[in-house]
Amino acid sequence: MRQVKIITDSCADIGSDLRTRYDIDYARMKTVYEGKEQWASLDWEYYAPKELYDIMRAGNRVMTTQVPADEFERVFTNYLEKGFNIVYIACSSKQSGSVNTGAVVARKLLENYPEAEIYCIDSLNASMGEGMLTVRAAEYRDAGMSAKEIYEKILACRNNVNEYVTVHNLDALKRAGRVKGSAAFFGNLFGVKPIIISDKNGEQTPIKKVKGRQASLNEIVNLLKKSAVDTKDQIIYIAHADCADEAEAVRQMILKEIPCKEVYFGYIGPIIGASIGPDAIGIFAFGKEITYAV
Repeated sequence: MRQVKIITDSCADIGSDLRTRYDIDYARMKTVYEGKEQWASLDWEYYAPKELYDIMRAGNRVMTTQVPADEFERVFTNYLEKGFNIVYIACSSKQSGSVNTGAVVARKLLENYPEAEIYCIDSLNASMGEGMLTVRAAEYRDAGMSAKEIYEKILACRNNVNEYVTVHNLDALKRAGRVKGSAAFFGNLFGVKPIIISDKNGEQTPIKKVKGRQASLNEIVNLLKKSAVDTKDQIIYIAHADCADEAEAVRQMILKEIPCKEVYFGYIGPIIGASIGPDAIGIFAFGKEITYAV
């Protein structure tokens, strides 16, 4: 049986430590600011996190691109040449067109590698929700599953990713066109903080509002505590947009209130950060099936 390579993209927000541990690669997207394109590195090779988020704090918009076709061709070909089958776990198709571009490139490449398999999966998630599915896929690979078996397993658990994100406001998400919801969420929130989930179709959707920042941090932990399942055997993921002290406080709450194997802590990367804005915090675990949709 051919070996399997697990690949994700710049939206997955898993750092080099986790990618190395689970032998994961990624295809890069790009940021665009003041007309200059830059690769969106999950290791912050081109922007320091504070630099990027301070640009946004000053009221500027950072644009993003999907994974270019030639980047997919570079990454996929590298592993096809080495004899791998490929499972690519992509950002939600509601947030990026990368999964579709990846599938087009895969079909073209497989004409020259007819013995190989490439599976492109719409994760229906982003940030560490996408990242945790990528880690799960790597665990399936390490358990000896084939690329097709991994593909089927990940399709079956996409809606079991429980994501709860709080932001100071929805301005960045509104500008980026990355959030759905009722008009009531889009006014002046007067200190009320929205809680956002990824719904069953992969849309970023505000589901409730909480008065005050600390209350919103407490609430995302409470929501995850209620919805996550079998956490003792799980990694719980925390992603933050340049607000490490608050994210650390959330980590301490999780360690106190939710039994788990590990809490993984890292930055919201350049692509998701450009959409969600500074000071966002998200937590992620596998749990009850997501049935809510806009």
